[in-house]
Amino acid sequence: MPQRLLFVYNADGGLLPGLKDAFHKILSPATYPCSLCAVTYGATSMRPEWKAFVQQLPVPVEFLHRDEFVRDHSQWQQHRLPAAFAVLESGELQPFIRAEEMDSADLNGLMEMVRARLG
Repeated sequence: MPQRLLFVYNADGGLLPGLKDAFHKILSPATYPCSLCAVTYGATSMRPEWKAFVQQLPVPVEFLHRDEFVRDHSQWQQHRLPAAFAVLESGELQPFIRAEEMDSADLNGLMEMVRARLG
């Protein structure tokens, strides 16, 4: 079992990028590039069912924006996002959920995927 899970949004952090993303998600959801954001967030905050799910997992969960992830893990900068990684005891990252899988999952499907992979 991983030490923790790291979910990475396909969006940059900060106030201005956040506002831009919120408008993009509302005005043109079909072209919004972050399926993780789209299924786990409402207009302004994390969906309560996702928040509760994450809190009950047997491992800690961390969330990073694309710019934070690339800053901290530059060797993964070519990895397609959004994605989730298992953080191993050594600190090494291992892909846990790939972008293609996230792009095709709704919230229930994402939660089921996480449950199944944690065993």
